[in-house]
Amino acid sequence: MTFISSLTLTSFRSYPQLALAGEPGFVILTGANGAGKTNVLEAISLLSPGRGLRKAKSAELQQVNNPAPWAVSALINTADDDELRIGTGRDPADPDSSRRVVIINGRKTQQAGLAEHLAISWLTPAMDRLWLESPGTRRRLMDHLALTLDPGHATRLNRYEDALAERNRLLKDGRYDTNWLSSIEHTLATEGVAVAAARRELVRELNSYVRQLDPHDFPTPILSLTGVENWLDDAKALQVEDRLREELAKARALDGVTGITSIGPHRSDLSARHAQKNMPADLGSTGEQKALVMSLILAHALLVKNTRQQAPVLLLDEVGAHLDEVRRQALYNLLISLGSQVWLTGADSALFTPLLGRFLCYEIAPGIAREITRV
Repeated sequence: MTFISSLTLTSFRSYPQLALAGEPGFVILTGANGAGKTNVLEAISLLSPGRGLRKAKSAELQQVNNPAPWAVSALINTADDDELRIGTGRDPADPDSSRRVVIINGRKTQQAGLAEHLAISWLTPAMDRLWLESPGTRRRLMDHLALTLDPGHATRLNRYEDALAERNRLLKDGRYDTNWLSSIEHTLATEGVAVAAARRELVRELNSYVRQLDPHDFPTPILSLTGVENWLDDAKALQVEDRLREELAKARALDGVTGITSIGPHRSDLSARHAQKNMPADLGSTGEQKALVMSLILAHALLVKNTRQQAPVLLLDEVGAHLDEVRRQALYNLLISLGSQVWLTGADSALFTPLLGRFLCYEIAPGIAREITRV
């Protein structure tokens, strides 16, 4: 089992310094609202590529009035019983840089390297509105879920986004260098179709795994994509690349006026239907929308375990508050059978009654954590 055995935060959000031990199974964080529970989960989420569960900029992670650069460090016990030291944070040699550095076993590396060692996913209250949010929010979730299955997805996505920004810049400036634009659009086509193919495969697999959940406790979301991903239904990847290159070339004049690239996987979207009610997810009640997102994340965890032979680390922020006792127990039972390390937060410790005394639990107060003694 892969799990975080120790976690250290420095100058991070509300914590000047914090050290927590971890162990297999559940790690429970209780405490009043605003105490800093979610900050701990956010720190763990930064052990994966991207900007974490809050999508925060590096400067926002820095503790106010603390000159020491923010940092997150963790010791990982791997499935092979090896130990891995992962660290990330603001570069002390370049404090003005917006990029965070990543160090794995003492060697600086790219963020994409994080996904090779640790699969992390999360469920937060902000995700309750997933089906009502912008398409960009859903694309970001898809891409994070995809990179936990294929770490190379992060690299391909970064290349695509860099080329996209360059094309937009050239067209906005009126620099219609045909050779230059063709080269950029070649990159957009090859990397973009690879990104689209990964999303398409992710959705196909998730639609299979959500059916493994008990629909009485976890309603079934039937997922579908709109955009370039669907071109792959009727053509091979190389043919779709050719088509995307052609469409990009045709759209140069229009895109130069609007300042955005009008076609590509950066315009795609994810939608869902509540299978049991045959109803679009965005038309469901607040509780139904939350439940469908939970089913999606749990199905993904099952998929990761089967694909990587390694259950992901799960970060579940205040998930028990809107579940009744029966569904809460069903969730705990599923998580135990999954074999993930699960970091759970909740303001009301009564939500964790079936778990207290069996698993590691911390009471969180501003800037500190106190382990609750097990009996």
